[in-house]
Amino acid sequence: MNKQQYVIGLDFGSDSVRALLVNASNGDELCSGVSLYPRWNKGLYSQADIAQFRHHPRDYIEAMTSAVQQALADCSPEIRQNIVGIGVDTTGSTPAPINQDGEVLALLDEHADNPNAMFILWKDHTSVSKAELINQLAHGGQFPDYTRYVGGIYSSEWFWAKAAWVSEQDPQLAESIYSWVELADWIPALLSGTTAPDTLRRGVCGAGHKALWHESWDGLPDQAFLSAISPTLDGIRERMFQQVYSADQLAGRLSPEWAEKLGLNADIAVAVGAFDCHMGAVGAGAGAHDLVKVMGTSTCDILMVDPDELGERTIEGICGQVLGSAMPELVALEAGQSAFGDLYAWYKRVLLWPLQQLAEQQPELQAALQDLDQQIIPMLSEHCQQQHANSPVAVDWHNGRRTPFANQRLTGNISGLNLGSTAPMIFHSLVEATAHGAKAIMDCFVNQQVPVKRVIAIGGIAKKSPLVMQTCADVMDCELLVMDSEQCCALGAAIFAAVAAEVYPDTASAQQAMASAVHLSYQPNPERVAFYRERHQAYRQLGDCVEGLCAKQGDE
Repeated sequence: MNKQQYVIGLDFGSDSVRALLVNASNGDELCSGVSLYPRWNKGLYSQADIAQFRHHPRDYIEAMTSAVQQALADCSPEIRQNIVGIGVDTTGSTPAPINQDGEVLALLDEHADNPNAMFILWKDHTSVSKAELINQLAHGGQFPDYTRYVGGIYSSEWFWAKAAWVSEQDPQLAESIYSWVELADWIPALLSGTTAPDTLRRGVCGAGHKALWHESWDGLPDQAFLSAISPTLDGIRERMFQQVYSADQLAGRLSPEWAEKLGLNADIAVAVGAFDCHMGAVGAGAGAHDLVKVMGTSTCDILMVDPDELGERTIEGICGQVLGSAMPELVALEAGQSAFGDLYAWYKRVLLWPLQQLAEQQPELQAALQDLDQQIIPMLSEHCQQQHANSPVAVDWHNGRRTPFANQRLTGNISGLNLGSTAPMIFHSLVEATAHGAKAIMDCFVNQQVPVKRVIAIGGIAKKSPLVMQTCADVMDCELLVMDSEQCCALGAAIFAAVAAEVYPDTASAQQAMASAVHLSYQPNPERVAFYRERHQAYRQLGDCVEGLCAKQGDE
């Protein structure tokens, strides 16, 4: 590079978006901005009791604009002039219905307050019955097994289940639906003015892991299969896409409209989007056989392997294997836990509920309650006692199970409570459950002859909770590396922006120059490893009981 060049990584999470400004020559993170989704944080359009979680597209537009403006607020004119690219990562699968012009339907006045016209967030599980139908169709012999490259089980967290379910629940809206778009594809298209279905570039990440795209059956599943999922999908295949792109490629160029909104130069490179965990693995410097755990509200795990090493094998029970969905030359195997930080947040809400009711009656207590809200998890972590063999055991399925073998009908459970059980002990059982869930994922890979050489933790929890990290190291019986960057997903998006902007010739060279260094490592405690080995068997036995009970209730 003859001069300093800069790139922006946009990371769209469940609650907010972060804009990260990065020096493309060395990966230095210069500044960032974070903005909450205004409607989402008021609790609009979601109903947790029925697992409905929706994001209004205006939340993304407004929060992205604010976050970028914050990140650039103190930048010199010289730096602004030398920003050459934008990369985008998002949660997923988070699809939305669009019309023939490519507009998300909730952006139209007539659908502005209809949750079905919005982005259906990854953790929305309203479409469980549609996911089960997809699995029946794929395994019934009439069609090819379209679940072969997504671990053998299709999830209600994914694209087609949501599209079919929403369309059937809202026939009036369905009349306006021309096609569907994944959030990771829509944001780059929005920025580059290419949202029209015939110009919108779809990423291989979302297509392969969530929409059943695979080159062996010439792209998306046959129309007959999609129509069998729901008549509302009749004709959808020809209105979707055939070609897919990796995140090192161009989605388009920043439009004059968005250049003015963001205070950037028009025509800078906008890279093809991908999911946060895949870009996080790149930002963490991961290569083949590094298991990267993005630890946030849920976890998403990425393990990359050489395609020649994998050959024709398919790995069962995971969330897909897709060539180029992270590093372009490697196959990314995706897994994850449907609740991680969300599980701790649930317990906090349970403990705070009576205090919240009291504070509503006595407003002078609001300030103390807000302080306690921030302190309760650190307080519980500090007072967690050493566990004993008869301590409570929990399973981490409060939001269903993503991996191994997705089952969103499963529920959480805490067993072994007695009159001596304390709040910290129960909290520790939840932390331990999430660690056991992490081990179950690693075992799923290792037991199918996919070695794990390193385990890397990124995301907010990785830097904030020594208790969680040490428990994971002990339960998994391996070193756990925590990366220096607190924003590896946004950093990964910035790395892809640098490649799309031709600052680097390929992703490997950009990653080598820009990826995060290791911050610290957690070593397993041999004494705790032996203890947790027995506890893992108790976790699995409890899980078997819960799964059997949920199956019985489903049959009834």
